[in-house]
Amino acid sequence: MLKSINPLLTGELLAILADMGHGDEIVISDGNFPAVTAAQRLVQMPGINACAVTEAILSLMPLDDFVDFPAAVIDAPGDRPAIYAEFETIIENAEGRRIPLEGVDRFAFYDRSKVAFAVVSTGERRLYGNIILKKGVVRPE
Repeated sequence: MLKSINPLLTGELLAILADMGHGDEIVISDGNFPAVTAAQRLVQMPGINACAVTEAILSLMPLDDFVDFPAAVIDAPGDRPAIYAEFETIIENAEGRRIPLEGVDRFAFYDRSKVAFAVVSTGERRLYGNIILKKGVVRPE
């Protein structure tokens, strides 16, 4: 355990976040997502939900503020999944501003996942519990 570091952030995941550069993307996926097929680098967190992992990652990683949509989800058919509102709240709390989620076609989301820097496969059981986050820059204070 480390001071001020969310305990969900394993050494492997911390190394990935540190190695990512501006504009690189990380996918947080639910239990149904084909993570092994898609991932260049895979971190498995089977007992953890996607919102907890997203919150942990965003406690250290800034989102890209050079793009309109630094966070993307699958454009779900029918009603908007409730988990999307949870993702938005987590992002707003981490970034201090409201950032809308980009809705992406399912197959385009899969394609984007295949070129992402890493995929974190969670135990999220809710459908459409997947999000892509684009890393931003750390600005001097």
